[in-house]
Amino acid sequence: MNPSRNLFLIGPTGAGKTSLGRRLAAHYGLRFVDLDREIERRTGTLVATVFEIEGEAGFRQRESALLAEFGAGEGVLIATGAGVVLAEHNRALLTERGYVLWLQATIDQQLERLVHDTKRPLLAGADRRARLEAMVAIREPLYRATADLALPAIHGIAAVSTQAIALIDQHWQRQTSIA
Repeated sequence: MNPSRNLFLIGPTGAGKTSLGRRLAAHYGLRFVDLDREIERRTGTLVATVFEIEGEAGFRQRESALLAEFGAGEGVLIATGAGVVLAEHNRALLTERGYVLWLQATIDQQLERLVHDTKRPLLAGADRRARLEAMVAIREPLYRATADLALPAIHGIAAVSTQAIALIDQHWQRQTSIA
């Protein structure tokens, strides 16, 4: 949505939403919220444990509630979970309450970035490539439909940050509240 008060980052697992989100929040003077970390903070346990106990449905309910809570405010940058776009009401909320940046990543980039990651429950198992490919098939059209702007896959957080800021500055019309 343009103009908007918030900036939302969507994209696949391992795209760099958290790393880039911290940098962008600092640059734009926004409050940074990582939905996965906030779920962990509030539950006192890892996302993987939430999945184990409550299943994906329970995790998605928590994720949606937090997106609604933080998205209702202003001046926030939210790094969403990769699957946040699966729920239609989340997609609607993202497009209504913020400017949505889609961080793209190739399967090879995801595999490289997640090679030592054992905490992501949806990637458990032997064939990560097949799992990631299946997720891309479902989620990529949803990312495309939800995003206001796509950031092509590039290497290096400094390069990504520079390109993201340049693109955001060209396209995002930041709305500030009148005091």
